[in-house]
Order: sequence, then C-alpha cells, then structure tokens
Amino acid sequence: MASWDPKKTLDSIGLGKSEQKRSVRVADVIRKELAILLLTKVRDQKLVNVHISRVEVSDDMKYARVYFTVLGDKKAVKGVEAALDRARGFMRSHLAKSLNMRYTPNLQFRYDEVSEKVEHIENIFQEIAKEGPRGEENS
Repeated sequence: MASWDPKKTLDSIGLGKSEQKRSVRVADVIRKELAILLLTKVRDQKLVNVHISRVEVSDDMKYARVYFTVLGDKKAVKGVEAALDRARGFMRSHLAKSLNMRYTPNLQFRYDEVSEKVEHIENIFQEIAKEGPRGEENS
C-alpha cells in the first residue's frame, strides 16, 4: 500500500510551492528594476507617465520583451516608444550592474495592448450591468 504524501497532494491541486523557470524570475526582477529606474533616474519627460506592465524573457536569456502602458493620452505611444529606444542602452547598462548576470538581455519595448482590451471588456460589463435590471422588469 502506497503512503499518503501531503506535498504531492498539495502540488497536484496547485497549492504547493512550484518552481518557476529562471527566465520568469529574471523577468520579474527586470520589471521591478526598470520601474524603479523610470521613477528615479530617467530624465526624459516623455517617460514620466510610462508604466512597465510585464516583461517576458526568452529561455536563453538573450532577449527581454518589455511591455509598457502610457497613462493618459494614447497618441503619445509612438513618442514614448522612441524615447524608450533612445534610453535602451542606459537601461541595459543599469540592469547589467544590478542583475549580476553573465549576459544582460537585449531589451525590446512593446506597447501593451492587453490593458486596452481589459478596459474595453470592463466597459461592456458595466453596460450590461446597467441594462440588466431594465431587462428583468420587462419580463
């Protein structure tokens, strides 16, 4: 008869401590470092309202795709993307000093459209919620 192992049971239902891939851990550190860097050391006024939403690092650690959002005006995305491209070397050298890795990932900046899609879906749900009680009264 096999003995009961609580760790295996917790892991099987998703409550156990699962090991994250190294690339996921590095991506989280890069996101935090870049967010702090944007708040404290970057002087470009176009980058004032930029938020780093997520970072995806390739398994070989050579590339980091940095997704950002811009608070306020969506028309400023191209200007922000250009400003981030100009600051890429500065940011990468800062990451090289703070990450202490053999190779610092090459940064690729992309506008994160997921936040817009989430906002659109939330607006749809709010409209449905407003219409819900009226529809029930007619039935």
